[in-house]
Amino acid sequence: MSEARTVLPIDIVALVASGGRVYPNEARPWERLGSPQTAPHPLETALEQWFSFATGKHAWISVRGATIRGMISARRRAKRSVWEVDCLIVADEDERVCLDLLARMSEGVTKAGAGRIFLRLPAESPIISQACETGFFAYGKNLLLRLERVPQLAEPNLELRPSAPQDLFGRYQLYNRTTPANVRFIEGMTLRDWQAAQEPWGGRPSEAVLEHDGTIIGEARWLGNDDRSRIVLALDPAHANRAPDLVAYAVRSLPVSGPVYCLVPAFAGHLISALQANGFAPASEYVTLARRTERLVEEAVPEQASSRIVVG
Repeated sequence: MSEARTVLPIDIVALVASGGRVYPNEARPWERLGSPQTAPHPLETALEQWFSFATGKHAWISVRGATIRGMISARRRAKRSVWEVDCLIVADEDERVCLDLLARMSEGVTKAGAGRIFLRLPAESPIISQACETGFFAYGKNLLLRLERVPQLAEPNLELRPSAPQDLFGRYQLYNRTTPANVRFIEGMTLRDWQAAQEPWGGRPSEAVLEHDGTIIGEARWLGNDDRSRIVLALDPAHANRAPDLVAYAVRSLPVSGPVYCLVPAFAGHLISALQANGFAPASEYVTLARRTERLVEEAVPEQASSRIVVG
């Protein structure tokens, strides 16, 4: 029989460190890419994942009796109409646990105003097929590249300037020129949709744009801290010859020496080649999934307690 209560820190400790076994967070939000998935001690992992879980604000746990079988949390992206799964921990081989968690999360955030929900998973994750059973669909592949130590790169032969608020539409036009239609259909068919789907960085990145004849043809964003740095690049394929210099510019702008991570769409071959030419190596592959929802009218409806899900 299930017990309805607020999720507590001890829940995540019990889940990820039960019997000395560590249950990883399967969700891969951008801000956590490149960070270790496991700490040297299970308790350290538990506490790290708890803080990530707790900040999701909308969270659900799956229980059977006194046993916690899984947890999930979701948070808003740039606007309340777009959400993402930032924590998904499954500690039971029964695939119904994951199915129920994803279904209840989708229902909950839809009531909170979500029109789209995103989920990034490792390319080899069995949860991909389970997510598709609950209404998600895979629409994009990404490659995470890692630069172990920042080399002494030559001065790039191009000039970028800091991004300004008035560049917003120009950056959106760059996105349209560099992104296939099937991806734009999910992420940003309009300027408003594209803005709403922007991912959190866990900090404030620096931004610069590259212009040619008054048109923005490239951009670089970067954020560095003590344990890792992250960069995101975009470049019009018509100017692919400038890709090596764009990479060099972003890397040279970082305040730390490494490691550096860059997440690149699989279709951006010109950027992948330029990154590898500057010392980056493939680290992981991911699949991005999305679900469009029908926003529900909130009303008080009695619900029979489930033996699997507890809303916290």
